Amino acid sequence: MFDWFPQNISTYGGEIDRVFYLIFYIVGIGFFLGEALIFYFLFKYRRKAGKKATFIDGEKWAQIAWILVPAAVILFLDLWIDFAGAKAYDAIKGEIPVSDKTVEVSGKQFNWIIKYPGPDAMFGTEDDFTLENDLHVPVNSVVKVILKSQDVIHSFFVPVLRLKQDAVPGREIDVWFEATETGVFEIACAELCGFGHYTMRGLLYVHSREDYVDWVEKTWPNQDEAQSTLEEK
Repeated sequence: MFDWFPQNISTYGGEIDRVFYLIFYIVGIGFFLGEALIFYFLFKYRRKAGKKATFIDGEKWAQIAWILVPAAVILFLDLWIDFAGAKAYDAIKGEIPVSDKTVEVSGKQFNWIIKYPGPDAMFGTEDDFTLENDLHVPVNSVVKVILKSQDVIHSFFVPVLRLKQDAVPGREIDVWFEATETGVFEIACAELCGFGHYTMRGLLYVHSREDYVDWVEKTWPNQDEAQSTLEEK
């Protein structure tokens, strides 16, 4: 009904959107229904000449039901939201799908350090490739991201992927995504991390598979050499 969210290019983004819309409709309907009842009771039981207020002790079941029935409805709706949220959480956090693309993203006041492993598929070796604030991935490919922080708590937030995860100092946190459309999209920090927090912005480049291969060949000129050396070993 409403199209208030950013564009969704994530395979699991729809699950998250459905939870948000479920909460929106439940809370929205509950709000208007509650306000309508308040105005109805204010009008119906307003003070009238010659009529005194009646004390209700709340000991009859018909009176207690005014508390128990709404409480049961609220509990049902809350459990509905909980189960829907658990389904979305399990789809994202339950198990990371098998991926042939792994990158390391480190938050640092006030930018994102993006590190790719070389042909040896290991981080911390000489063939690692590092960029600042630019994350390049192929479309329709599962990408595993290892989140780190070099100083304070940051929050890796890519709205179009519906991906937001804190980067905590001293920890490595694994997240993943699969982008379904090509383009250039914003990466933000969603955690206040210092005076330059507002400048902590990166870009996600989602390439077609052919363009991604072309980007790798043009950007990593030592890839062929590194691959040959690795094969010789």
